[in-house]
Amino acid sequence: MTKVLYITAHPHDEQASYSMAVGSAFVKAYREAHPENEVVHLDLYRLDIPQIDNDVFSGWGKLASGQDFKELTADEQHKVSRLGELVDQFVSADQYVFVTPLWNLSFPPVLKAYIDAVSVAGKTFKYTAEGPVGLLSGRKALHIQATGGFYSNGPAAELEMGDRYLRTITRFYGIEDYSLLRVEGMAYAPEKAAEIKAEAIERAKGLAKTF
Repeated sequence: MTKVLYITAHPHDEQASYSMAVGSAFVKAYREAHPENEVVHLDLYRLDIPQIDNDVFSGWGKLASGQDFKELTADEQHKVSRLGELVDQFVSADQYVFVTPLWNLSFPPVLKAYIDAVSVAGKTFKYTAEGPVGLLSGRKALHIQATGGFYSNGPAAELEMGDRYLRTITRFYGIEDYSLLRVEGMAYAPEKAAEIKAEAIERAKGLAKTF
């Protein structure tokens, strides 16, 4: 059985968000095409994702020095254990579907917090004498990203940092099978927004059958 993490980073639902509408169509079609697989939805806006703060560094430091977990403060215990749960869940998956808008040339900050939570040496990558090596080879990832303008080509392409970062960090984890489903231009051509959305939904349904 294949385990898929369906990771959404948008405060709106599919009624108000282009990326969420396309993502919803994808995951519905995926479940229909692959009923034997497990799909776990992680709504990052409703998930407990500890920031990497002083409590976390302090808790990690205490554990590294040999102190028992019970000696950590309550905040340290909660944050350290929760971060461990998140990365273990991430590592347990075979496929990843990220759904985001493009905000200020990148993705919502909640996704960066999640990426920080799962970027753990010994779990998603390791250090070697030749440099870091990803530990998640053989997995695959899909990014569904909605942008009001056009970032696939032209002068704006160099400004796009959302998919570029996600593609880079997943490759850092060893995930080479990565694809992007763009939903773009709705603000630039609002009269075509419904058409753009419908076309992207059809592409998502088709991709779901072979993902």
